[in-house]
Amino acid sequence: MRYDTEYQMVPPLRFVALAALAGLVLAACGTPAGGSVNGTLQVIAGENFWGSIAAQLGGSHVSVTSIVTNPNSDPHDYESSATDARAFATADYVVLNGAGYDDWGQKLLSANPSPSRKVFTVAKLLNKKPGDNEHFWYNPDWVEKVADRITADYQALDAADAGYFSQQRAAFSTALKPYHDAIARIRSAHNSAPVGATESIFVYMGQALGLTLVSPPEFMQAVSEGNDPPAQTVAQFQDQISHRKIKVLVYNTQTSTPVTENLKQMAARNNIPIVGISETVEPSTSSFQDWQIKQLAGLEAALSRQ
Repeated sequence: MRYDTEYQMVPPLRFVALAALAGLVLAACGTPAGGSVNGTLQVIAGENFWGSIAAQLGGSHVSVTSIVTNPNSDPHDYESSATDARAFATADYVVLNGAGYDDWGQKLLSANPSPSRKVFTVAKLLNKKPGDNEHFWYNPDWVEKVADRITADYQALDAADAGYFSQQRAAFSTALKPYHDAIARIRSAHNSAPVGATESIFVYMGQALGLTLVSPPEFMQAVSEGNDPPAQTVAQFQDQISHRKIKVLVYNTQTSTPVTENLKQMAARNNIPIVGISETVEPSTSSFQDWQIKQLAGLEAALSRQ
């Protein structure tokens, strides 16, 4: 993947437990934190979408550092630094996406072994392997599954505070409600609507929304991997746009190639709404759910135009 950049309000959270909710708000962004304080769990997340979730679930009892936060950085090709190596070496808990998405993280783990460090690889939880669509954070059911696993891991690492982590999990469920509500609303209003996407990043969310993703799978996968798509798939995609066989074109705002730019221009000429979604949290200071809700609002508005 080659990168450039682009780019509601969330309804008030219902009360869960005041302490848990306060911790959720303070930790929501999952931005890099300082060193260990009073036994706080040191958590490393390969990417900031998992880092935001890990921070919200851990509240004041964790210090989360997300490694890939820059939208100009490709997690596939990210080159780790000495600072990253030290962070991995001293971490109590590490969250990686897996399935080939962040192999650099596994290399850092291997180079800095620790018998006390716990590692959670999302791909293993989902029984996914390299070559599968690795954009797991765009599947709302898997987001919940990952949150459950992180909570369980926190409780195993810090059993004395198990109740606190349960409160954080409940608070996060409340925080995710507007996200799930937006998905349900789009699915109800636009079920089976034909859409196109330049990359496989949108496949899982498209399925959750009940949309019909008609783009050639080989095209989406090739672009996601930074390869040139087969010529016949380019022609097929162009035909879908020129004959208005799609209602919306979804593209990755962090990826730009001559082929995808041409498709966006074709869509604009044919009055097909264009919606951007990003690979990592945008802006990097946002929470996972606010980022997703904003993108869903843009998609909902585009679908409603047709």
